[in-house]
Amino acid sequence: MSWKPPRVLTPRSILPALAVMLVLAAGAAAHANKPVPFGDRVAGPADADATPVNSQSVSSADLDLKVVGPGLEAYHKQTGERAWTYRREGAEALYLAMAGDNAIVVWDDGLVTSVRPGDHEVRWHRAVPGLADYLRADGDPGADKRTDAQRRDTAVQRAEAALHTVQRDGSPWLAVVTPKLTMGLRDADGDLRYNDRPSNGCLYDPLRTVHTDYAVLIPRTCTNSSGVAVSGGITGYRLDSNGWSMITGPAATVKVLGRSRVEITDGPIVPPKVFDTKAAAPETACSSVDAPFAAVRPQGGCADPSASPAATVPPTPAAPTASATDQAAAQQ
Repeated sequence: MSWKPPRVLTPRSILPALAVMLVLAAGAAAHANKPVPFGDRVAGPADADATPVNSQSVSSADLDLKVVGPGLEAYHKQTGERAWTYRREGAEALYLAMAGDNAIVVWDDGLVTSVRPGDHEVRWHRAVPGLADYLRADGDPGADKRTDAQRRDTAVQRAEAALHTVQRDGSPWLAVVTPKLTMGLRDADGDLRYNDRPSNGCLYDPLRTVHTDYAVLIPRTCTNSSGVAVSGGITGYRLDSNGWSMITGPAATVKVLGRSRVEITDGPIVPPKVFDTKAAAPETACSSVDAPFAAVRPQGGCADPSASPAATVPPTPAAPTASATDQAAAQQ
């Protein structure tokens, strides 16, 4: 039986193992100091780090949500006490809208975030190309002369115009609109459901964009090769079915009338028309020849043309009353 003496460790043999240990230690240190994704910082009332899910969760209906300073803050409605705060390092919150029970926040760096208020959980983030540039409005006339307060006011106004939440029963979603791009996101998971760009020579107009409980309607302006405004249009976007598009003048406006209906005004000559975003069809006037086959009738309905109005019976004339002279002659 042969016997081999134990191997003597030399500096050369130790180096590979030492290198492996150093790599593992560096990896552990990097993991420990790993930055929070997107710079998220959620804190409780005492500014201590709050867990994503709180055992004392409350309903979003019990909280008042506000964009305060650089982030989002939640306050208990009954007591007025601050429940939690949400910040992102290097970013500033501009605008907040609700999609069902969840809060959607637009940040100045072009990020859109969904937060569940009840347990202050950050649900998802989505970056929208071109949104940060649109919010800054650097290319606008006189932009270089704005004060810091004016720049922020402009950014807040544009953030409100860019974000549209659709309160579709059971499946709320949201659209983000910039002049060169619109994106539709499902609130349940932030999934991108569509993205669309205007045709050549056209731009979307976020400031004229509106939404109902079923769709987002985005006007667009178009110019020819000489820069002269030509016919524009309005595009309707939905998640549950195909959208639609209509040709309009360059300055058509859309006014929301209710949960599904809007009024489209297209200049002084063309009369305003009502469009139903749930049925994806225009309202047909009662006097139109298409009224019997209309998909959408006027809100008050149309009178039945076969029903004739009640006949007017002229009153029976009263018998003439004999004068006092006639009565005296009759007595004689």
